[in-house]
Amino acid sequence: MNIKPLGDRVVIEPLKDEKGKTKSGLYLPETANKERPEQGKVVAVGPGKLSEKGEHIKMGVKKGDTVLFTKYGPNEIKVDGKEYLIAREEDILAIID
Repeated sequence: MNIKPLGDRVVIEPLKDEKGKTKSGLYLPETANKERPEQGKVVAVGPGKLSEKGEHIKMGVKKGDTVLFTKYGPNEIKVDGKEYLIAREEDILAIID
């Protein structure tokens, strides 16, 4: 992948639930699970926002972090046949350990 996000943007590889199973144990067909993922792995991070003085404000996430983000905040992109999301840092809600 050759994407370098700008500003406070982050490229995320969405984590999908491969099981297709509900909490109660029911298996769902692939067509039924059309919800956008809310978790993903950070694959690239921009330099950060610029302050009024022109300095970059350090990003709170780094490459390799698993994050929880808003469902409809990130934009979907496709690179080399693989789907990614580009989100602003403010769309990331938490880092998952």
